[in-house]
Amino acid sequence: MIATILLQASGFGAQQLIMLGLIALVFYFFMIRPQLKKQKDQKKYVDELKKGDKVVTTAGMHGRVAEINDATVLIETEGGGKIRFDKSAISLDASKALNTPVVSK
Repeated sequence: MIATILLQASGFGAQQLIMLGLIALVFYFFMIRPQLKKQKDQKKYVDELKKGDKVVTTAGMHGRVAEINDATVLIETEGGGKIRFDKSAISLDASKALNTPVVSK
């Protein structure tokens, strides 16, 4: 039984190995690497937050940073209310869109 499996496996040619390697390489560069970069950018953005920054949370809450602790951020909303969120709840993409000026023609 084992000898049969080994004989069948030895028929696995170099072309198949090369194709499998290329598929793994493409998968890494188009799926894994961009996700790692996005996570790194998100962490950097959250670590560089400062008081007064306009932010949007992943839940859609808009406000300004009123206070920053080790793991949390106190956000002041438009009505004057204050809500505490985990730093991980701050959305990089939505916050950048909020802070980017709109150019009209």
